[in-house]
Amino acid sequence: MSESLPVVTDLGPSQGLAQYLNEIKSAPILSAEEEKALARRYHSDDDLDAARQLVFAHLRYVVSIARGFTGYGLPLADLIQEGSVGLMKAVKRFDHERDVRLVSFAVHWIKAEIYDYVVRNWKMVKVATTKAQRKLFFNLRKNRARLGVMKEAEVQTMAAALDVKPETVREMEIRMNGADLAFEPETEDDDAPRSLAPAEAIGDSSLDPGRLVSEADEERHRQVQLGTALSSLDDRSREIIQARWLMEEGKKQTLGNLAEKYGVSAERIRQIEKRAMEQMRVAATA
Repeated sequence: MSESLPVVTDLGPSQGLAQYLNEIKSAPILSAEEEKALARRYHSDDDLDAARQLVFAHLRYVVSIARGFTGYGLPLADLIQEGSVGLMKAVKRFDHERDVRLVSFAVHWIKAEIYDYVVRNWKMVKVATTKAQRKLFFNLRKNRARLGVMKEAEVQTMAAALDVKPETVREMEIRMNGADLAFEPETEDDDAPRSLAPAEAIGDSSLDPGRLVSEADEERHRQVQLGTALSSLDDRSREIIQARWLMEEGKKQTLGNLAEKYGVSAERIRQIEKRAMEQMRVAATA
C-alpha cells in the first residue's frame, strides 16, 4: 500500500466552495487493499491520520450525493458539510473485516445526515418529526416534481406504499405547500397592502401583570372619587343617584318610580338628579 496518501488539509469556509471542490478532486482513489489497511490502522491502533485519509478519499462521493438535494433551496456548502459528518460516522463504524467497500457502507450515513438537515431547515417550522414522516416528506418531493399536486388516487397509492394513512399523506402535502410567514409585519408602511402578520393576530395583553396592576389601581382611584362625590350629597340626592345609576341592570329606578316614592313630580326628581351630578363632578375634581 502506498504510504504517500495525502491527509486532509484545512478545507474550511474561508477557502470558498470552489476551492474546496478543487481540493477534494485531488484526493486519491483508494484500492480495496489500501482502504482496508487504513481502516485497520484506525481501528486497531487508533490512528487518526488513517481515518482522515479515509474521509478525504471519499469526500467526492459526499459532494455527488449532496448535489442531489440542491432542489430544496438549501446551500450546497451546508449540504456537503452535513454529508461529511455522515461520512465520518461511517468511517468510525466501518468493519474492514467484511467484504464491503467503504463507499457502499457510507452512502446510508451520508444520506441520513443530509435528510435530517433538510427536514430541520427546509422551513422555519419542522415539517416532519417521525421516521415515517421523513420518508413521506422525501417521497412527496419526488412525486410533486413530476406530478404537481397529488390526485386522490396518487394519495391512496402513496399511502399504501409507505404503510401510512391517506390522511397523513394529505397533511404532509399541506405542510409542504404552505409558505413560511414572517412573524412580524414585513413593512412599516401602513398604507402598503399586506396580509395580517401573526404578531398582529395572536397578541394578547389581557393577562399582562403590568396591565392588570394598572387597571386595578385605576379602578381603586375611581371608587375613591365616587365615594368622595357621593359623600358630598344630602341623603335624598345620594339615594336618587344610587337608584338611577349605581344599581344592577334591571333594578335601576325610573323617574316615575322615584317621584312616587318621594311624593314629588318626575320633573322634580330630574332636577335633583341633574344638580347632584354637577355637585359630584365638582367634588371629584377638587
